[in-house]
Amino acid sequence: MQLAYRKYGEGQPLLILHGLFGQSDNWNTLAKHFSENGIAVYTIDQRNHGLSPHSNIWNYEVMADDIKEFIDAHELQNPILLGHSMGGKTAMFFALKYDSILDKLIVADMSPRGYEPRHDIVLDALNAVDFSKVNTRKEAETVLGEYVPDFGTKQFLLKNIYWEDTAGKKMNWRFNLPVITENIDEMIVPAPLNSSQVYTLFLRGDKSDYLSETKDILEIKERFPNYKLQTIANAGHWLHAEQPEAFYQAVISFIK
Repeated sequence: MQLAYRKYGEGQPLLILHGLFGQSDNWNTLAKHFSENGIAVYTIDQRNHGLSPHSNIWNYEVMADDIKEFIDAHELQNPILLGHSMGGKTAMFFALKYDSILDKLIVADMSPRGYEPRHDIVLDALNAVDFSKVNTRKEAETVLGEYVPDFGTKQFLLKNIYWEDTAGKKMNWRFNLPVITENIDEMIVPAPLNSSQVYTLFLRGDKSDYLSETKDILEIKERFPNYKLQTIANAGHWLHAEQPEAFYQAVISFIK
């Protein structure tokens, strides 16, 4: 699958993978910042997200293969792979399958372990938005607000609305909501019990429950023995958005 992407700068390639319901332009500001260090930054829309193609097949195996195809198509050498949340799990699947390709791996607030379902309310909210009746972002926000009270989460989701037709008469979600809804359990599976020797940085927010310094260590060591774990202070799951400068410094220090 040919994935949509944005590129910033020249140098060693750094590929950035967004999380669930995200898209490449969520990372524009940090990508430009990274590119100031002699790095070619590629922010990528994963399948069924952003401007990338939609597919009925959606799991970490195929998303990892999409990244392999991207690296081959662009003839990238010694790439660094950075992924947040779902993107972090995609990155882990990739490293465990294609161990010799990466120079470094950076995983933001995601563990290799399996997770309990945690997106049901958001999916209910998204599916409640009927675009045959909803014609403005404000109307969509009102519907989402009946399920999701958090302002930041609503704004993040609303960024995915676009005009489906050129006449501007029908809106839709950029992500493939039906396939995501049907296959959401594919996103909470554990990473394979393989081992990758790639030098890996795990970043976590100190207020997040996605990655624990205690219970997830064995899961990490088993798969990524050459790892470093670093905690970003005063940050939750969206650590790169909540503490962008601390996140930037941690990533650049690790790369250098």
